[in-house]
Amino acid sequence: MGLHEIAGTVCRALTAKKDGPSLYEVCDPVLQAYRGGDAHLGKFYRTALGNPPLRALLRRTGLPALKDPDRLACLRAALTQARDVETPDWAAIGAPVADLMDGIGVRHPAPPAATAPARPPEMAEIDRVIRTTGTHLLRSFGKNGFIPTYAAFNLIGDADVGGREMLMALTGLNARGYKNSTLLFNLARIFIAHSPARALINPPWHGIAEPMWEPVQIRHRSAYYDAFFTEALLSFVETGLASPDQADTARRATAEMVEFCLKTSAEEVPSHDGSVVKVITALAPGRHPRFSRFFAQIKQDLGFGIYVPDCDTTACSFSAATQAGSDDPILEQPLLDFYRGYQVRAGANEPRVTVPLNDNIDYEGGVVTWIDNLEGERPYGNDLDPTLNLDILEVSFRNLARWQIIETPQRLETVHRIIAFQKNLVESGAFRNPRSHIYYLPELYSAYFGRCYAAFIALPLAAQRIIDPGNVFALIRARVLGYVEGELIAHEMNPFDAALALMALAHLGAEVSSFTPALHCIVQGLGEGGRKGPYKAYEWNKMKTPTRILVGGPEVTSAFVLMALALAKRRMAAASRMTRS
Repeated sequence: MGLHEIAGTVCRALTAKKDGPSLYEVCDPVLQAYRGGDAHLGKFYRTALGNPPLRALLRRTGLPALKDPDRLACLRAALTQARDVETPDWAAIGAPVADLMDGIGVRHPAPPAATAPARPPEMAEIDRVIRTTGTHLLRSFGKNGFIPTYAAFNLIGDADVGGREMLMALTGLNARGYKNSTLLFNLARIFIAHSPARALINPPWHGIAEPMWEPVQIRHRSAYYDAFFTEALLSFVETGLASPDQADTARRATAEMVEFCLKTSAEEVPSHDGSVVKVITALAPGRHPRFSRFFAQIKQDLGFGIYVPDCDTTACSFSAATQAGSDDPILEQPLLDFYRGYQVRAGANEPRVTVPLNDNIDYEGGVVTWIDNLEGERPYGNDLDPTLNLDILEVSFRNLARWQIIETPQRLETVHRIIAFQKNLVESGAFRNPRSHIYYLPELYSAYFGRCYAAFIALPLAAQRIIDPGNVFALIRARVLGYVEGELIAHEMNPFDAALALMALAHLGAEVSSFTPALHCIVQGLGEGGRKGPYKAYEWNKMKTPTRILVGGPEVTSAFVLMALALAKRRMAAASRMTRS
């Protein structure tokens, strides 16, 4: 939005005719000041929703439905129960909020069709973008001592979370602070959806991946991000376009990031067989996540004080370290033995998925996200994401011999069951549906399947046949290529969309001619990031609860563009050699 549009939107929000009680008229009598009860609920309300800028924008927004005194009283009674009762009935508390959520009207993007350019960009232009993005990552590492990632809140919430899903979260999450924030964020969504401020909080965008709202971005560091920055810098060196000094710096940076993943972020957790295993935590303790003092306190106030390890960060960290040639003893642990304890087996284990926001898919054979720490804490309950399960397969293929997967029937069965889970997802067509994914978009699933497929076909043919006797990977490859070629690149994209599409196409062996739309989008978008980097920050991954929290950053976009172009360059060079011969 331009300054003129922003000013107009703010003016309309400040002068709107109010029709019904506002968010603050509903909540202030209950949550603004009180003694006893749950202190966090009031602190969250005052910090996240009652802050002066948001209060000014929403104070003129009322809900006509709450002019009914019975509905207003019911809503306030629910908030009072959440505040005062030691063990609240969260389904009952959430019911009056869920009843008001039907009119939010948040939808997934539907980009218009686009005409494909006739010719790809010149190789010199592609090389220029590779050098620019590689330099951006190295410069950021030199400036910060790490490569940062950012989180940003979108208060309008996620299109896949309606009243039903909000109730799932309230009853499935464990930490009370997280339940509090989910309840109040979803209540605020209702008022935002009916306010002129909606256009400011959730402006339209081009493509599918959402650009990140710039005024409030929380910079931080995580092993998950370091793992992918490691892969990006490795690909920069492999292109041969890095100068000798840059190559040396990239190797030093990857070594430091691998150490951050495997040592700084390592945490011991109990395994299902009674042993203790080292995994990788979502956020390392103490100063290591590199939050500013201000945001560290805000994070605590908002109820995000406890972080536990997760299966995805562990898999991606092990994979990046393997690719970087690490010989750290932690890599000797056969992760599949541990993941087996978190694999869903219908009717045979406890209900692992307590927050089934994507219950449109069959969970059988999938591995859930969150890992219990030594204290047994599980603040987020648990969910199951398809893309995470691709990462487990990918790291298993890279460590096939080290972990003796083919030689160990139990490990091979775990792999077979994850592959069967992916087959069911793709055969049903559900992988195209954003609702099927907890933390990612279908386009990112496609790119990550390409990454997984590349690790699979690098195995000896005999190993491929044992791992995939039913030729499932060929089936998934065909379906994913159909989505990328027929839907993703056939419509308007932003540079992040284009990078993901290009990664999928290059990894999955698509015709080089199909690269053209994505290549043009990436090359033409160079410079859109202004002073912050070559490209803007886009949605890489997200949390759907307690509201829509996007994670990405200019460096993230540079990393994905770099990896995509490096892959494309290698494929295009090979195709050119074949043509000449």
